[in-house]
Amino acid sequence: MTDEDELPSKSERKRQSDDLQALGEALIDLPDNEFDALPLPEFLRDAVLLARRITAHGGLYRQKQYIGKLMRKIDAEPIRVALDTRRDRERLTTLRFRRLEQWRDRIIREGRPALDQFVSECEGGIAPPALAELAALTDQAGKEQREKLPPHASRELFRKLREAMPI
Repeated sequence: MTDEDELPSKSERKRQSDDLQALGEALIDLPDNEFDALPLPEFLRDAVLLARRITAHGGLYRQKQYIGKLMRKIDAEPIRVALDTRRDRERLTTLRFRRLEQWRDRIIREGRPALDQFVSECEGGIAPPALAELAALTDQAGKEQREKLPPHASRELFRKLREAMPI
């Protein structure tokens, strides 16, 4: 076995390069507070900030290529971990939102039995005044749905369920 056999193939190097460029491009789209928290070398930080200001398609394409080149010069693993953590956090937020929507729709559709089941699944429980408010909002949201009115109570019910649901 020679040294050439141990080197990555040209295709593998190209995949790695494309992966690093995509990682660099993801930095461009990060919100400022998350971008500032990343441990980036100054030259890469400057390149990403410049890319955020470029509006011309060709210029932005070249800057992204340059960012990809810079990414090959650094250890990208901390950046990858930070972006994966962010992606996981967003995924959990989305799942929680969908779960709340399902609960709200079920509570409006089924009424008090579904509300009681929701309360039983809440770890800390819900205080009786809050439970009464949820029941009233459920009735009001059902009425809005039947009469095809704007969903004010449904939105308020969603907000109250979000406050009550454990994270």
